[in-house]
Amino acid sequence: MTRIAYLDCFSGIAGDMLLAAMVDAGLPQDYLTDQIGTLAIHEPYKLRFEETRKGSLRALRFFVEEHKHEHIHGHEHAHEDDHVHGHADTAHAPGQHRHLSEIEMLIDNSGLTARAKSIARLVFLKLAEAEAKVHGSRVEEVHFHEVGALDSIIDVVGAAVGLDYFGIERLYASDLPFTSGHVHSQHGIIPVPAPAVLALLEAVNAPLQPVAARMELVTPTGAAIVAALAAFERPAMRLEKVGVGAGKKDLEWPNILRLMIGSPAEEKRPLILMETNIDDMNPELYAPVMDALFQAGALDVFLSPIYMKKNRPAVKLSVIARKENEAALAGMILRQTSTFGLRVLAIERHEAEREIRQVSTVFGEVGVKVKFMDGKACQVSPEYEDCARLSKERGVAAQDVYLAALRAADSLLRG
Repeated sequence: MTRIAYLDCFSGIAGDMLLAAMVDAGLPQDYLTDQIGTLAIHEPYKLRFEETRKGSLRALRFFVEEHKHEHIHGHEHAHEDDHVHGHADTAHAPGQHRHLSEIEMLIDNSGLTARAKSIARLVFLKLAEAEAKVHGSRVEEVHFHEVGALDSIIDVVGAAVGLDYFGIERLYASDLPFTSGHVHSQHGIIPVPAPAVLALLEAVNAPLQPVAARMELVTPTGAAIVAALAAFERPAMRLEKVGVGAGKKDLEWPNILRLMIGSPAEEKRPLILMETNIDDMNPELYAPVMDALFQAGALDVFLSPIYMKKNRPAVKLSVIARKENEAALAGMILRQTSTFGLRVLAIERHEAEREIRQVSTVFGEVGVKVKFMDGKACQVSPEYEDCARLSKERGVAAQDVYLAALRAADSLLRG
C-alpha cells in the first residue's frame, strides 16, 4: 500500500520540527538514534526529545546536546526586534563548516539504508545548488556554515531515516508563510527569507502566503527538505498517524509543525485543460512539442483531428496540467507551435490510487501499474516501455511479454 505524508507548515518548517513530528508520529527514538549513530561524526552529542506545550496544544521538542551543553537548535523565531536570527542553525563557531563532498562521504560511508542515503544526498545537493546560485559559485565550491553544522546534518539525515522508516512514497506540503525582517548569519546580516531559502523555493515555484511577522519561519534546512521532496498540494488521504513537532519560540499562535501520514484516497483533483486548434503546422513537429510539454510538467498531452472553418482539416492540441504549471506550459505552446492563442479551462479529475510493482516473467522483470479501490488491488496494467524493451531484447512479440506480465501479476490481485 502506498504511504503518503502531508506537512502542515502554517508556522513554517525547520528540520528539528520535522524530526520531532516524525518521532511523535511513531518513529522509534532508539531506531533513529542507532541510524544516525552510523554516521562518522566525531563531535560528541546526544539526541533528546521532550513533550512541551505551544499555546494550549501539546507537541514534541527535539534537542541536540553537544559538547556537554544543551544546544537548542532549530526554528528559533525573532524576539521583539528583528535583529535576532529566527533559526539557531547560525549559532555555531565560525570554523564549523563542511563541503558538500564531505557531507556526501559521511552519508555514503554510513550504515543508513540505500533509500535514506539517497534522500539525504538529494536534500544536501539542493542546498548546495541554492548556495552556489546566491553566492555566484559552483556547487563543488560550496561550503556549508550553518547547514554543515552537526545539528543540521542530524536534522536532514533524521528526516531521511523517518521517511524511509514510514515508507513514505509521496510527500506533500502546504503553502509556506512569507515573512520579512533580517537575521544574522556567518555571512553577516541577511534579509528574510534568507537568499538560499528563496533560491530553493524559487526552483520549485513554491506557494508563499504573506504573514505579518518579522522573523524567519522557514529555515534553509526546512526549505531544502520540502523543495527536494514535496509537492505543494493537499492530497485526499486516509489518515493513519499524526505527529506534532514544536519550534523553540512561543508565538502568538501555536509554533508547531503537523505531520499527517496515511494512504491515498480516491480524489477529485482540480486541474486545468489547455487547448488550441492548429491548421498550419508541419505534422512532424508535433512529436517534439508533446515531448517538451511532458518534460515541463504536463500530466497528459493528446491530439484530436478536427475540422475548422471552410472545412479545413486541423488538429486540436490538448494539455492537462496542474494550475501552477499553466504559465510555463502556455508559453511553451505559444513558442513551439504556430498558434496565436489557447483556451484554459478549469477541470476536475477523479483519480484512483496506483502503484508500480515489479513482477518476474520468463522474459525478465516487468513493471506493472496496480490500481487500488477502497484499499484493494483491482486491476493491473503492464508498463509499455518494459514490454517493448524485452520484446526487442528477446526477439519475441510484445504481446507475449504483456500476457506473461499479466499472469505474473495475478497474485497481486488475489493477495
